[in-house]
Amino acid sequence: MTADASSTPAAEVEIDEALVRRLLREQYPQFANMPVRIMEAGWDNVMVRLGDDLALRLPRRAAAEPLILNEQRWLPILAPDLPLDIPVPLHCGIPQAGYPFHWSILKWIEGEAADLAPPDDDQARVAARFLAKLHRISLPETPPANPHRDCSLLAKQTDIEKRMAKLKEIDSVAPLLTPQLIAAWQKAIAEPAPPKSAWAAGDVHARNVLVSKGKITAFIDWGDMCAGDPASDLACIWALFNNASARLKMAKEYGMSESLLIRAMGWAIFYGVLLTETGMHDTPRHYAMGKQTLQRINADLSRGAIDKLST
Repeated sequence: MTADASSTPAAEVEIDEALVRRLLREQYPQFANMPVRIMEAGWDNVMVRLGDDLALRLPRRAAAEPLILNEQRWLPILAPDLPLDIPVPLHCGIPQAGYPFHWSILKWIEGEAADLAPPDDDQARVAARFLAKLHRISLPETPPANPHRDCSLLAKQTDIEKRMAKLKEIDSVAPLLTPQLIAAWQKAIAEPAPPKSAWAAGDVHARNVLVSKGKITAFIDWGDMCAGDPASDLACIWALFNNASARLKMAKEYGMSESLLIRAMGWAIFYGVLLTETGMHDTPRHYAMGKQTLQRINADLSRGAIDKLST
């Protein structure tokens, strides 16, 4: 999910059952007769369930293919050191059968997206430990880059403030752009970003965290992973947990400094504004996610969250 679009990008290729079966017959015939169900499409990829235990992940536009290749390259390396499931590709498909992109077969991971099935409050510790473990994994000599995520928040200023201006014209959203929230944004973009010294998952919002019976089962969609600021991942504090006590618990468990918290809240404002402004055009689900994120940020700001959450 990049910050340069006004709505969900159009698909550049139609992905249907017939295409999936052609790809399987030509490349992985052992799976060609298994049941196929098109599940859902995001900004970049279409997810297809294959039988009970497998899934396909196929780019729906050219900009997404490098993200699939990023996952194929790095997820098998990261997975052994992480305490929760991530979508490690089991088989890597190539362009063929009229389909122009690389694609993946992976294990089907049970769970619903966290915006539809919120995690229990006790999962704040689980999320914090997962991200802390990720951020401590040593980077390779040449880690992946991502211009949308390995940048500072200051690089987002022009785009996000244009979106804020549009939202201020919408009666149902304008009250969320409080003076306190705007001040938190200004503080975040002024906060010096650290060197690119940690793995960042790159797109940890509520649709990319799976939950089953209140428990977090997996972090998915790693195409944007890169060497970046851990704060971009920790923005999920405000995406995942509705109760202020759970947000406090996650920040404390991770051991966030004041600077990290300021930046994480800035990234959460970025996600909240982006999801709200783009979602209002064609994705009500994203609109709801964005508004909820901004509401939670405002709730914490009204309680002096910076003082309470940082160590």
